[in-house]
Amino acid sequence: MSGRPLDVLEESLGDRVTVRLKSGDEYVGTLTGYDQHMNLVLEEASIGVEAAPVEDTTIIRGDNVVSITP
Repeated sequence: MSGRPLDVLEESLGDRVTVRLKSGDEYVGTLTGYDQHMNLVLEEASIGVEAAPVEDTTIIRGDNVVSITP
């Protein structure tokens, strides 16, 4: 995997990722899209690792993201 953030996101499209927000919440879902501001689109996302999916599609504003773990 490359070290550049957008390259890592590109390689993670279609994979499950964990996104940690400034609020401390963690979303787990399938990464289906992103942009240059690191706004993210997750499918079948849940809050927390073991929770049931809460939404079909979740959009997370890049300003709120602390980390993305592929």
